[in-house]
Amino acid sequence: MNLNSSRRGMAGAGTAMFLVGSLAAVSATISDYPVFGGQAVRYAVAALILLLVVRLDRTPARWPRPREWALLAALAATGLAAFNVCIVFATRDTSPATIGTVIATVPIVLAVVGPLMERRRPTLPVVLSACVVAAGAGLASGLGGASAQGLLLSLGALGGEVCFSLLAVPLLPRLGPLRVSAYSAGLAAPMLLAVGLVRDGGAVLRVPTGPELAGLGYLSVIVTTIAFLLWYDALGRLGPDRAGLFAGAIPVSAVIATVALGLDTPGPADLGGAALVAAGVVVGLRARVVPCEAAPIEPPGTAPIEFARGSA
Repeated sequence: MNLNSSRRGMAGAGTAMFLVGSLAAVSATISDYPVFGGQAVRYAVAALILLLVVRLDRTPARWPRPREWALLAALAATGLAAFNVCIVFATRDTSPATIGTVIATVPIVLAVVGPLMERRRPTLPVVLSACVVAAGAGLASGLGGASAQGLLLSLGALGGEVCFSLLAVPLLPRLGPLRVSAYSAGLAAPMLLAVGLVRDGGAVLRVPTGPELAGLGYLSVIVTTIAFLLWYDALGRLGPDRAGLFAGAIPVSAVIATVALGLDTPGPADLGGAALVAAGVVVGLRARVVPCEAAPIEPPGTAPIEFARGSA
């Protein structure tokens, strides 16, 4: 992998997850705004910005093919719409700490499933590093307990977070980060609006107050438009397994954001979790990833898939 490209991917993934981690703190400013209507507005505004950039982009036009539209719709339905639905309803049955702990396992799932999708074996040091990152993220989230329904909804949010990355992988080589971000956000907006209409009826949208407008603007431009572009660019440069390590930074950046806004102060668990996440990311990024050609996946009925050992 080109060193400059790898460094750009690392910087992009880290920045994207830091921005996403600020979502929880900023969302407090729009807590009184209809949830699904607010999310629909967030993705609609982001899609408009991204589509405008697509229009100004000088690269050759690439209109999605039927299969790519299907993948984009699945990405929007799971990674954006369903993820938000699960998060909203999970908070009724369990604590944010539990939700954060479950979602913190994203690096492990990406470290295992991501390479298999690319027809290469998972790399043992990356998987072990992902476990360290997940432990640190869970510690920073506060762990916690959950009801059965709350746990299922948290697992649904985890599935949505995983689909947000994995469903984009086959789309990025031809469409690129810009178009994948624009089309997925554009498809998610009407999905969330439909859920909001069922749940809230005519109250799904209203004129926001000043602080709400600022919060929605931040979520639309920073957390969605910029973070999506950075994340999808990093996926193409690092692969889902190595890029996924940075997902553990979400609860850490959430702690930083709450401190910056004067809402809370970090405790020993927050600091210990941040240290584990940092250590896991550093070790995982140093691991040598076995390329597809060097580690083909045996077809069903042959030898079982084993972890490829990388060197730190």
